[in-house]
Amino acid sequence: MIRILIVDDQAIIRQGLKLLLNLEAEFEVVGEAENGQQALTQVETLQPHIVLMDLRMPIMDGIAATAHISQHFPETKIIVLTTFDADDLVVESLRVGAQGYLLKDTPSEEVASVIHSVHKGYSQFAPGIVQKAMAHLSSPSDAIELPLGFDDLTPREKQILRLLAQGVNNREIAQSLYITEGTVRNHVTNILGRLNFRDRTQAALFAQTVLPLLES
Repeated sequence: MIRILIVDDQAIIRQGLKLLLNLEAEFEVVGEAENGQQALTQVETLQPHIVLMDLRMPIMDGIAATAHISQHFPETKIIVLTTFDADDLVVESLRVGAQGYLLKDTPSEEVASVIHSVHKGYSQFAPGIVQKAMAHLSSPSDAIELPLGFDDLTPREKQILRLLAQGVNNREIAQSLYITEGTVRNHVTNILGRLNFRDRTQAALFAQTVLPLLES
């Protein structure tokens, strides 16, 4: 059972999402919050697997709440709920730990698919959201500071980082590069250590968003 917390300042949004999610046998909506401050209390008390997080809220917005939850409750995955007029916050959400994005008008079957994917440890974006975010940046340095260890990555590690961005597992990476799974695990460990990333999901999010900018 995937435990879900819904965070949105609009009651109608929370109610609609709860209704849709409760139709899925594997989902359990364990709580609701109308701002980031309430979300922090709910996460500590209810320990959800997934938080659906609105960005623009009173008292504490989704950015601040996402940063706190990612730091203090790393087992809880955060999927940001956004609209196209919130693109200016997408990159900042990514930087502080969000692991997925959903547009608020996403069909219910796609919402379920994204939740399952993020729960399994993959990053997931609504179609076009990354491209729209990148279109708002004139250069990577405008919004994203590269990790200190990025320049120390070997060509092979950068190659594996790009594959992580595609959501592939270690076995698939090993088959693609004609190396062993053990070698892949060692490279992934090195990547996380050099970049000071929490897990492979954070590395994949970085690669999805930043590498295309650096290579453009």
